[in-house]
Order: sequence, then structure tokens, then C-alpha cells
Amino acid sequence: MATTKITIDSIISATPKKIWSYWTEPDHIIKWNFASNDWCCPSAENDLVVGGKYKARMEAKDGSFGFDFEAVYDEIIKQEKITYTLADNRKVTTTFEKLNGTTKVITVFDAESENPIEMQRDGWQAILNNFKKYVES
Repeated sequence: MATTKITIDSIISATPKKIWSYWTEPDHIIKWNFASNDWCCPSAENDLVVGGKYKARMEAKDGSFGFDFEAVYDEIIKQEKITYTLADNRKVTTTFEKLNGTTKVITVFDAESENPIEMQRDGWQAILNNFKKYVES
């Protein structure tokens, strides 16, 4: 059975160097890694090496729900590309393309089977939009 791939992207007014830092450093991750204002990311850990682990805690601010988003890195090209495998074996690749003083961030991920494709795309895009807002503020 073929895996459905979902693509999201955003053009951000910042250099790949700044975007890389904000994307990978836990002190920054906790400030943008949520889809809406009623959610938060109270903690993040990031061992940014091939075979290293990424973990971000995502929670509803009212305490009604939360989960750990966990992955292991497969490929890292500084300021250009990150590929990792999620705990459920889905693959995610994010690329950072330099564009005339801006950077295009593109994430392609394997869909999961429990939620509609549109819901998954919208959720991941909302997180990327929050990242853009954080970087540009």
C-alpha cells in the first residue's frame, strides 16, 4: 500500500541561518510549536545528529489533552534539510531553500490513517504558519 505524502510550505522573511536556529533550538521550539493559541509546547529536547532524538511535548492549555511528538533523525544537512522518522515509522523531510533574502520552508510528511488528509495538512500548516509568525516578529 502506497503512503500518502502531504506537503506544506511557507516563505519566511529570514536567512536560512536564523531559520535553522529557530527550527532546531529547544528554547525557540517551545515558542512556536503548536497549531493554535489554545495549545502550547511546554518542553522540547533536540539531539540534532543522525540517530539523535527529537521530542516535543504538545498540550492543550486547559490540560484536557497532550502528547509527545517524537522522532529519530535520518539525515541532517545544516541549513538545508532535515529528515526524520516518527515513533509510528512515518517519514518527514523539511527543506530550507534560500530565495532572495527569504527562505522557503517545505515539509513533506507521510500521512497517518486516523485523521482526514485535509485535517493533517491544516494542522501541520498551522504550526508552520506559527513558526513564520515567530521568526518574523
